[in-house]
Amino acid sequence: MRDTILELQRTIAMTIVGQKELVERLLVALLSDGHVLIEGLPGLAKTTAVRCLANGLTARFQRIQFTPDLIPGDITGTDIYNATDGQFKYVSGPIFSEILLADEINRAPPKVQSALLEAMQEKRVTIGGVTRSLPDLFVVIATQNPIEHEGTYPLPEAQLDRFLFKLHVDYPTADEELEILAREQARLQHTEPSATRTLTPGEVLALRKEVNSIYLDKMLERYIVALVGATRDPSPWRAELKNYLTRGASPRASLALARSARALAFLRGRQFVEPGDIMSLAEPVLTHRLGLSFAARADGISAQQVIQQLVASVPVP
Repeated sequence: MRDTILELQRTIAMTIVGQKELVERLLVALLSDGHVLIEGLPGLAKTTAVRCLANGLTARFQRIQFTPDLIPGDITGTDIYNATDGQFKYVSGPIFSEILLADEINRAPPKVQSALLEAMQEKRVTIGGVTRSLPDLFVVIATQNPIEHEGTYPLPEAQLDRFLFKLHVDYPTADEELEILAREQARLQHTEPSATRTLTPGEVLALRKEVNSIYLDKMLERYIVALVGATRDPSPWRAELKNYLTRGASPRASLALARSARALAFLRGRQFVEPGDIMSLAEPVLTHRLGLSFAARADGISAQQVIQQLVASVPVP
C-alpha cells in the first residue's frame, strides 16, 4: 500500500518543480487526517500544488476563492425556497467534497472563516438546525497571503488551532526557476508528461490505518510533551524566550505532532518514529499555535525562530 502514496508523490512532482518539503508535508497531512494552511506570496504554486494533490486522487475536489463579499452560505450551502411547491430545499455548498481548497482564505471576513470551524473539527455542518455529515475523507487545504498584505484578515486563533500544519512557501532557486521555464515550454508544445490518478478515498483511509500502527516509543511521547510544554513555559530551557510568548500550544498540538510523526515515518519507509521526525515537524505543527508578545515583534522575533530555539534546547531522548 505504501507504494501507492509514493506514486502519488511522484505524480505531484511531475508538475511541481522543487518544493519537495511542501509536497511531502501535504502527503503527511493527508495520511494524518489533518488540515493544512499554506502561506506564501502570490505566484509560488500554492494553489497548483493542491490541485496536483487532488488530481492524483479519485476524490471530489472543490475550490473556493475567498473574497470580502463571501457569506457563510456560499461555503456550507443554504435552504432555497421553491415557489412551485412552497417548500424550502437544501442546496449543498462546496464544503461537501473530499479535498477542499480554500484559496486566499484570509481575504474573507472572520465570520466566513469561522464557518469552516465545525466542519474542520467535527466533519459535519449544521444548517437551519439540521446537521449534515461530511465525507469520511475530508481535508481542508487553505492558502493565504502574508497578513501584512492589503485586504487580508488574520484568522481566528480557534480556527488556526484546527490546522495540523502551517507551511511557508518561499521563492524557488535559480535552477528550479529555469526548470519551471522549461516545463512551461513543454506544456505549450503539449510534450509534458500527463499525471494519472493513483489513489481512491478508500485507499487513503486504509493507509491511515497503517499509519496508526507505526510504533512511537514512550520516550518520544515524553519528548513531544516536553517540546509542546516548552512553548507554554520555556524557562527551564531558554528563559529569555518567556518574555516573547503570551500563550503556548494546547494538547491538540501534542496529538498533531505524534500523529504526523507517525505519518512521516511511514512515508519514509519505517515502522517506527525517530526523534528526527518529531524535530522536523515541530515548526509546521507549532508556529501557528503560539502567541507572540509585543516584545517579540519589537525585537523582530518570529514564531519560527522561537520553535527553532526550543527544538535546539529541549533534550532529545
